[in-house]
Amino acid sequence: MSEDLLIRHCSPTLAGIKTGNLFSCICPCRKELTKSISGLNRRLVPRGIRILPLRVCQGRALIYVYRPHALEDDLTDHQARELLLHYGYMPENPNACVMHLIRRLRSTEEFPHEIGLFLSYPPKDVLGFILNRACNHKCQGCWKVYGDEQESKSIFEKYDLCSRIYSEQWKQGKSIEQLTVVG
Repeated sequence: MSEDLLIRHCSPTLAGIKTGNLFSCICPCRKELTKSISGLNRRLVPRGIRILPLRVCQGRALIYVYRPHALEDDLTDHQARELLLHYGYMPENPNACVMHLIRRLRSTEEFPHEIGLFLSYPPKDVLGFILNRACNHKCQGCWKVYGDEQESKSIFEKYDLCSRIYSEQWKQGKSIEQLTVVG
């Protein structure tokens, strides 16, 4: 897994303006993926970032890049807590929540759409997506919006700007450590 993938898919998380990002990458060798993620974690955990493979199958890996402290804050939201409790999570323990998410991703046939709560999606939008089966949304960007459309559009623009700036900084030679805000 390359640092370029982190810059391309996870800039808002690296910048500290988003709790987590999720992306899929080619994984021809699980051992190499594990080695790569371990190396990146050694460099980025001190800066507040953790990288986990949520699922590896059929030559692809689903990678979660997140800020554990930000996730802990996100999971204190009442609506987020209620939704997570409904799916068997223990919201007072963010690490246990991530492990439960991994189990759900690996064992259920239906995709666990509550994953949006791990990615800074507003709880109202995550619940709206689940209840409406991805239909009847007001707009969409990084996620489908069922709540505050203007606020969400503003966030989408902020994430897009961050990604463009990080891409330029990366091309100009900044390291992944330099582009990761400590937090």
